[in-house]
Amino acid sequence: MDQEKLKSAIEQGLVQWQKHALERMLMRNISRELVKQIILSGEVIKDYIDDKPFPSALILGWKGNRPIHVVIALDETMLTLFVITVYEPDLEHFESDYKTRRKL
Repeated sequence: MDQEKLKSAIEQGLVQWQKHALERMLMRNISRELVKQIILSGEVIKDYIDDKPFPSALILGWKGNRPIHVVIALDETMLTLFVITVYEPDLEHFESDYKTRRKL
């Protein structure tokens, strides 16, 4: 994921918030500003370059001690960022680094 394009999309307000993401954010008390901050400064832990219709990525960020995962997609042609979902990873599905999926 091209960090400069992500930054540009956010600065220009070219962010599409999917209904699913907004519902999850509301349930988990996660603000749009926090999600944008995580996108800009978090760590891409998985790239899904073959996703359709646009490449996507899983980003890990933090709110204090609380890990937050943000799934995004980027339309590089229209320079539009899509926030797909936002959630707090748990130790049932991830190792303690919150980056590595557990083998289930």
